[in-house]
Amino acid sequence: MSSALAARQADESSGQATLNSDFQTFLEMLTAQATNQDPLNPMESSEYASQLASFSSVEQQVKTNDLLAAFGEQLGASTLSQLSNWVGMEARSTAPVTFDGTPQTLHPLLATQADQAYLIAYDENGEEVQRQQIDIDTESVQWAGVDDTGAPFENGTYRFEIENFANGESLGTSPVETYQRVDEAQMLDGQIALILEGGQPIFSTDVVAIRE
Repeated sequence: MSSALAARQADESSGQATLNSDFQTFLEMLTAQATNQDPLNPMESSEYASQLASFSSVEQQVKTNDLLAAFGEQLGASTLSQLSNWVGMEARSTAPVTFDGTPQTLHPLLATQADQAYLIAYDENGEEVQRQQIDIDTESVQWAGVDDTGAPFENGTYRFEIENFANGESLGTSPVETYQRVDEAQMLDGQIALILEGGQPIFSTDVVAIRE
């Protein structure tokens, strides 16, 4: 699973766990307060009413979140059924490419003010393995997957980006999109994930185009 996908799911799970923990702590504090109150100076009924109102508010928040989560799962199941039609089709995104020796067609997103651009390839360890200048007017680039001597790169996952220049100054980098076949659609913690060929997962919202 990609780090971005895992991080987003971890944030959601952490938030729900924190809310449930706060609710449990509230119950324990209220029980302790009632048990340890001074019998000669008991809590006023108005104070109980205030505490119970707070109790109801926290309880309602937890229940509302549970209901929203259940609704999200139902909605996600419906969306999953629809997105299952994407299986076998090709989705366009900025996801890394699984290279098996076959040349890859890349779609660079160049900066409009760039007068020079370089395609940079990174291996699955994040190491730059190739940098080559490309035509700034191009809509697609064929990446052969070979080094400067013509030797093929190892099979594996590769990520691409464009470094843009204007008047010799770097404008920063921009992404590169590719089409990859969708092998599977999954529901992961209420999120729809598409599994691309090679096992790379992406969110359905990261797809910018789909084709047969």
